[in-house]
Amino acid sequence: MSKGGYKIRDQKACYFVTFQVVYWIDVFTRQTYRDIFLDLLRFYQENQGLKVHAYVIMSNHIHLILSASQSKNDLSSIIGRIKSLSSKKIKDEIEQSNESRKEWILWMMKRAASKHKRNDSFQLWTHDSHPILLDDNIKLKQRLDYIHQNPVKAGIVANAEDYIYSSAGAYAGLPSLIKIDFI
Repeated sequence: MSKGGYKIRDQKACYFVTFQVVYWIDVFTRQTYRDIFLDLLRFYQENQGLKVHAYVIMSNHIHLILSASQSKNDLSSIIGRIKSLSSKKIKDEIEQSNESRKEWILWMMKRAASKHKRNDSFQLWTHDSHPILLDDNIKLKQRLDYIHQNPVKAGIVANAEDYIYSSAGAYAGLPSLIKIDFI
């Protein structure tokens, strides 16, 4: 953590960030919700200068290594828009789906929102993304390994590159669900 808390101070630098679902709800066990998030990442890569260097989508959180390339879009703003849009789109999808946990998830999202002044009626993500500046190769490698080993440590796969909702496969030369800007 940098002096003064977790903040993105250099908008063009590379950061490790975590998007955590409120109450650790296992939202991303459903492919449709993972797809919504990946579609938003693609949009911001193609249109707003977002660079995704690594990622993993777990059942209730997402880790990413990100940077931004266009001067008109700083990384903090892009992250904020991704969190806001993904929250709204996932909530809409839950409301329109046959999600078996629909009422419970919506209730939990409403409950989380009621505890903060920033939200109206729902909250998918916790407010902080805990950005960590990756300003040297040691930090970069540690976070890259941490991201890629997350599904292995969770017992989901034996080999990191076998988890398709991660950039580990791309780093191993396999196809990726999104474009990766290799570190």
